[in-house]
Amino acid sequence: MKKYCAEFVGTMMLVFLGCGAAILHGLPNIHEGSGYLGIAVAFGLALIGMAYSIGNISGCHINPAVSLAMCLRSRMEVKECIYYIVAQFLGGFVGALLLYAILGDHEVLGVANGGFGCNGYGELSNANISMYGAFFTELILTFAFVLVILGVTSKPEYAPVAGLIIGLTLIVIHIVGIPLTGTSVNPARSLAPAILKGGMAMQQVPLFIIAPLLGGMLAALASGFLTEEAAASDSDDEE
Repeated sequence: MKKYCAEFVGTMMLVFLGCGAAILHGLPNIHEGSGYLGIAVAFGLALIGMAYSIGNISGCHINPAVSLAMCLRSRMEVKECIYYIVAQFLGGFVGALLLYAILGDHEVLGVANGGFGCNGYGELSNANISMYGAFFTELILTFAFVLVILGVTSKPEYAPVAGLIIGLTLIVIHIVGIPLTGTSVNPARSLAPAILKGGMAMQQVPLFIIAPLLGGMLAALASGFLTEEAAASDSDDEE
């Protein structure tokens, strides 16, 4: 139960801090904000903070795509994976609700003005990216992100720096993805803001659930293949 509570809290804080930064710093009429870089750093630092606070409890997945990949790599049981994902979606929803309670009725920072940190394509994309472009963007970015996570968590000796590496990777991914889709790479981060925003954001959110999950699955397959190849190579060298 402690693991699921940790995943709930971690995802809640990621959504609250990351999407909060997206709302505040994505608005051109609020001071000048810090733009894409500030939002990217907020998501990355939020993940780093959670990694070093709950990582020893649950592994700090706080992302269904990561949990699915871990399950496919046999690092967790199917039942546990399902509980993780449920906790993550619930945590993301509570994080979004907290933002809505604070900012939802404000005439300047309201949901309609700030976009509530939602992901999108077409009219909801700053680059006006197509649906197919958004799909492949999220697929590739999630693949890269989860592949890094699987690699850096594969050996105990990497543990002291794992959270830092993963958080920095998320910053880079957001720098690339924010102008295109707003960067999801995490279904639990995308669903709750879209529900509260409604309209086109809600219509488009299935893409930001499916593409990251597929990206996580591909990363698990690639990690398994590369690990087996590396093991076989080491075995040949020893012989």
